[in-house]
Amino acid sequence: MISFVVAIVPMAKPSFIRAEQPLAPDLASDRAISGGATSRRRDIVFVVNPRGANGRTGKEWKKLLPFLRSRLGSDCNICESLTSGPCHAIDITREAIRDGADAVVAVGGDGTLHEVVNGFFWGGKPVSSHDQDAHTTALGLIPLGTGSDFARTFGWKNDPHDAIERISKGMRSRIDVGVINGEGGEPHYFINVADVHLSAKAGYYASRYKKFGNLCYVIGALQAFFRHQNQDLRIKVDNGDWEVYSQVTALCIGNAKYFGGGMKITPNAHPSSTNFEMVVLQDFKWYDFVLKMHKLYNGTHLSVKNVSSRSASSIEIEEIVRSDSIFVQSDGEYLGFLPRKFSILPGAIEMIC
Repeated sequence: MISFVVAIVPMAKPSFIRAEQPLAPDLASDRAISGGATSRRRDIVFVVNPRGANGRTGKEWKKLLPFLRSRLGSDCNICESLTSGPCHAIDITREAIRDGADAVVAVGGDGTLHEVVNGFFWGGKPVSSHDQDAHTTALGLIPLGTGSDFARTFGWKNDPHDAIERISKGMRSRIDVGVINGEGGEPHYFINVADVHLSAKAGYYASRYKKFGNLCYVIGALQAFFRHQNQDLRIKVDNGDWEVYSQVTALCIGNAKYFGGGMKITPNAHPSSTNFEMVVLQDFKWYDFVLKMHKLYNGTHLSVKNVSSRSASSIEIEEIVRSDSIFVQSDGEYLGFLPRKFSILPGAIEMIC
C-alpha cells in the first residue's frame, strides 16, 4: 500500500516526504548559502494525525502553521507529514531518522506520540544504531489530541504555542523508554504508562468512543466492569523470585505519572528515573472506584487499602491459570493478552523539553 505525505520543505538528503500538494510558498526555504558553503539548518519533521480528536487535530494544526513559520522558519527546514492510518507514524519516523532529521515532533495525542516513539526503534534496536553515520534525532511533542497525559508529567500546559516555543529553544534531555516483550514477535515500546487487566480493558473499550472526548474513558470503564473478574497473577520483579498477587483488579507500570485523561495513577514515576513505578490494585469492587476515584486522579491512592507500589526496572507478569483473557495495553494502545515482560531502557531517547 502506498502512503503519501505533504512536504513543506525538502530535507537535505533525498527525502522520504513526497510533495502531494504544496503549502504556503513562504514556508518553503532552501538551505542558506553563505560564501559558497551550505549553512546548517535543522531538519524538523512534524508527524500530524489529521483525524485525531475527531478531526480537531488537523484543523488546529492548520491554524498553528503561521505561528510555527514565524518561530522556526528562519532556522529550520520544516517538514509536515500527515498520517494516513494506524502505524503510519512509525514508518514516517523511521524514514525521518534514516534521512538525518534533527527532530521528529508528534502532533496529536498520546496515540500519535506512542507510534512516533515506536518509530525510533527497529529490529529491537534504535534506528540510529543501524546507520553508520551516527546522529541523534530528538523527539518533540505538540499536544493536540484527545489525551495528552504524557505532557502532564512535565507540567506542560496543553497549549501548542508553548510547545512550539520549547521546540524553538531546542533544550534536550534524555528520557527512559519502556519495552514490552511477549511470546515471540517484535518488541513494543512505550513512553507513558502500560497497564494490565481492568484498566487495559477499559482503555480498549474507550478507544471506540473517542468522539466523546475525555468522556470516552468513563464509558470505557463502565463497559469494562461488565462481567469483570479479579484474577490471581504471578509477578517477577527485577529477575527475582516469582510472587503471587491475589485478586488483581488492575496493574499499572508507569514510566510517567498520568493516564486515562488525567488520572495520576503512578505518582512517583518519572521518565528520567531509570525505573518504573508499578502500582497494583487488588480486590477492588466497582463501588471502590466510585468512592476512591478522586484519590486515583489526584495521586493519593497509594495509602488506600489493597493498593501497593514498588519501583522496578524489569517486571514479568503471567496468569497462574492461563486463560488468554487478561488485557494488556501501553500508552492507550491495545497489545493483546498476558504473559508479558516489561523492561526499561534508561535514557533511550533525547527529548526536546
